[in-house]
Amino acid sequence: MNIVYILYSNGMNKYYVGFTTDELRERIRKHNTNHKGFTGGKGDWELRYFESYPTKSEAIMREKQIKGWKSRKLIEKLIEESKCINL
Repeated sequence: MNIVYILYSNGMNKYYVGFTTDELRERIRKHNTNHKGFTGGKGDWELRYFESYPTKSEAIMREKQIKGWKSRKLIEKLIEESKCINL
């Protein structure tokens, strides 16, 4: 499975957009370990949103699109709209 996901750190008050072909829970666990990189060392990353894609290339394109927004408001709007759909 190819998944684009958005994590949120309350301690940093930041979002992280990523992509994985691995199992999502395991990927989040890795983000919450003490490692080098943007997500390392904080340990409070929570999943806020995800999308599944049939191909790796589609998922990578979507990840780049979301990262390209460079807008917290657009990311929060995407997350909020997904909550409305799931009601």
